[in-house]
Amino acid sequence: MEDFKKITDAISAKVAVNTKEVLTTDEAASYMGVSKSYLYKLTMEKRIPHYKPMGKMCFFNRKEIEMWLQANRVATDEELSQDAQAYCIKKGGAR
Repeated sequence: MEDFKKITDAISAKVAVNTKEVLTTDEAASYMGVSKSYLYKLTMEKRIPHYKPMGKMCFFNRKEIEMWLQANRVATDEELSQDAQAYCIKKGGAR
């Protein structure tokens, strides 16, 4: 019965993080799949958006984290090939 409670508590915690708008450092690190120390490094270097309403504790907006994680998309080889073909057609064809 204790194992079942642990499992349901873990599931509830994951659901809560996925539905909360504002995340704590622990929740944000877990959500992103990174260590707290790496998340602290990102905040110290001002590389990730975060909030400090009381001066010490950091909070994160889940939607901003998602946008930050999806920044700097890398194109696939197929997309690059299509772009190259379109460029060559536009410039008068490849020689």
